[in-house]
Amino acid sequence: MLLTVGVIGAGSMGTAIAQTVAPNARVLLYGRREDLCSKINYLRQNTDYFPNVTLHDNITAINDMDYLSEVDIIFLCIPSSVMRETVELLNDIVSEDCIFVNTAKGIEKDSNKRMTTIIEEITDRSPVAFSGPNIAADMVNNLAAATTIACENVKYLNMVEKILRTDTFKVNANTDVIGTEFCGILKNILAISQGICEGMSINDNAKFAIFTKSFNETKDMIEKFGGCRGTVDDYCGFGDIVTASTLSVSRNHTLGVLYGQGIVVDEKASGVLFEGKSTVVILKDLCEKYSIQSLTVNFVYDVIINRKNPKAAFKEFWQNL
Repeated sequence: MLLTVGVIGAGSMGTAIAQTVAPNARVLLYGRREDLCSKINYLRQNTDYFPNVTLHDNITAINDMDYLSEVDIIFLCIPSSVMRETVELLNDIVSEDCIFVNTAKGIEKDSNKRMTTIIEEITDRSPVAFSGPNIAADMVNNLAAATTIACENVKYLNMVEKILRTDTFKVNANTDVIGTEFCGILKNILAISQGICEGMSINDNAKFAIFTKSFNETKDMIEKFGGCRGTVDDYCGFGDIVTASTLSVSRNHTLGVLYGQGIVVDEKASGVLFEGKSTVVILKDLCEKYSIQSLTVNFVYDVIINRKNPKAAFKEFWQNL
């Protein structure tokens, strides 16, 4: 008997997750827009994000969360800024046995809490963290891809791994939720850092020397936050960090490139959300709280938040390397 999986968010990642798990489960893909849901159901395509991809027959788009009352697992493919209010709504709908899986790579602005912490507080159950070099276009086309999942509840971990694993999608599972989640958070900062260097046309030798320092700082920070250093070597760490720091598909890398070129981005005007911009402010506070000296966080904070000249900020970074 197929399990039923809910996916919140019919954007690129939500659609990719739905497509990935559809061979193993019945999928209810929730979208806010009724017209988009209708197109998914009748055309078998998400015309807004993947107009040339035929979606699996096991996927049904819905516009009403009440249809999620009987789902076994629910994937949250939404921005961290709306995580709390969304989970509060879902907690009154889904069953007590439903497993929550978080895919957002961010920290709550006011509380500095990780997404799984928020989910656990609201639902009183252990959520699963999903984090890796997850390029939605690869996943939705069923190309070879991989991710890391983490949960303290081994039963939940095994169920989610079983749902996700296919011939083309590889899954590494662990119980280090803190480390796995912070990998996804910190990679946004490394992506911006490398983007700034690229925007300034910094030579490759210097750029990757800084990348090496940033990668090692990531291990130091995760250990200070209570995670395991070794987790950084997994898909959620090294794989995701390299993907976000070197490929143009990363919005945070693009943000860094623009600031490195002296272009200030107005998120409200552009309508594009850059998770790393708010994350660096929170990480700056966390570094002070945990007495962490991070050259990478300072560099990104100076350029993105303080609007410091990127060349001057890079010189300071390099001198302290």
